Amino acid sequence: MHDLRRKLSAAGLRPTRQRLRLGWLLFGSGDRHVTAERLYDEALAARAPISLATVYNTLNQFSSAGLLREIAVDGAKTYFDTNLADHQHFLTEEAHLLVDLPRQLIDFSQLPELPEGMEIARVDVVVRLRRKPS
Repeated sequence: MHDLRRKLSAAGLRPTRQRLRLGWLLFGSGDRHVTAERLYDEALAARAPISLATVYNTLNQFSSAGLLREIAVDGAKTYFDTNLADHQHFLTEEAHLLVDLPRQLIDFSQLPELPEGMEIARVDVVVRLRRKPS
């Protein structure tokens, strides 16, 4: 918990009780992908009295502060990734499960020429998977 306080402070966020509780759920068990709804359910199960709006606000604050990577899928579904390293994702359509895909598996040598004065900030690739019809 002490490291989490330092992490929040270093990111310019005050370590409030709610941020600490959500941060513990997010960062306490290694890299993971969560939606706001899933984190809210986990907070309820942990008996943390936090509203869904607070979960959304906190995830957005963590993302803006560089503590999470935001991955928008289908415009309406957003996942938050605790793994900030450069990597891509598989998305299983049936289970709505986001899984890390190592960068080496995708060839980035054929990216388009960039407009003058621009640089690539990040490349996001989500490879969608579904079961083959039987």
